[in-house]
Amino acid sequence: MSSFVASILDFLTSLGYLGIALGLMIEIIPSEIVLAYGGYMISQGMISFPGAVIAGIIGGTIAQWFLYWIGAYGGRPFLQKYGKYLFIHDKHIDLAENWFNKYGAGVVFSARFVPVVRHAISIPAGIAKMPFWKFTSLTVLAMIPWSILFIYLGGKLGENWANIEDVASKYTLPFVVAAFVIIVLYFVFKRTRTKRV
Repeated sequence: MSSFVASILDFLTSLGYLGIALGLMIEIIPSEIVLAYGGYMISQGMISFPGAVIAGIIGGTIAQWFLYWIGAYGGRPFLQKYGKYLFIHDKHIDLAENWFNKYGAGVVFSARFVPVVRHAISIPAGIAKMPFWKFTSLTVLAMIPWSILFIYLGGKLGENWANIEDVASKYTLPFVVAAFVIIVLYFVFKRTRTKRV
């Protein structure tokens, strides 16, 4: 792990729950690492598990609010100009937009577990002016298992929390598979209902 990332994590550690929320909000460091570090903090008796999960849900949701608002009020022109500073490029937006247009609003939940798409999906939701309450509800529902999983794994790894990406792959695969199944079922349900109408 780079000294830059380590120094940011050290700073966030000093902030406790607020640090976890901020870490997920600014998205400089992948959420998996921030949450795993939160799990490590729990193993050291610095914070509690419920508090860390709540902080993760809040921080992760607010991060997606920003992307939603960017999509709603800035759209593609803003992202083409400033997206690189958010680590979001045209290919990410294209993929997320295709998913959103094909599978509908329900993809906001399931796409959270799919690499590359999970952050960018908030942008087409904003562009499409998806109801904010619905967007927030689906985002929170997705952040709950995501936060619990990585905080739990980080706590189990303890001092070896930095190996989270290697260890987590076998746990995240079922999430990805389930996400695809949900997307397909939602798509089939949506098409069936449309044909009936």
